[in-house]
Amino acid sequence: MNTLADWHGGPGPWILFLPLIWAAVVIGAVTLLRRTVWRGRPGPRGATGDPRLTGDSPLAVLGRRFASGEIDEDEYWRRLSVLDEQFGPVGKGGTA
Repeated sequence: MNTLADWHGGPGPWILFLPLIWAAVVIGAVTLLRRTVWRGRPGPRGATGDPRLTGDSPLAVLGRRFASGEIDEDEYWRRLSVLDEQFGPVGKGGTA
């Protein structure tokens, strides 16, 4: 039986086959990640660059405090009106 290991002429051009396959796998994985996961990742201030849209914004903190029951509805609306004066009116869903 004449196998690759017993061939006296050396491995020939087949020696490049395995590294080319691995290079194709790595390039494919990077391309897939760039098109899916990495593209949609927002920066530190959110996708629009607006600091009000991050999880630590005053509006988000107010919403979490209201949702957890720390403040009642009247206190929520009173504080929201103060934040509206400072940051501008808030649209539906907590974004401007």
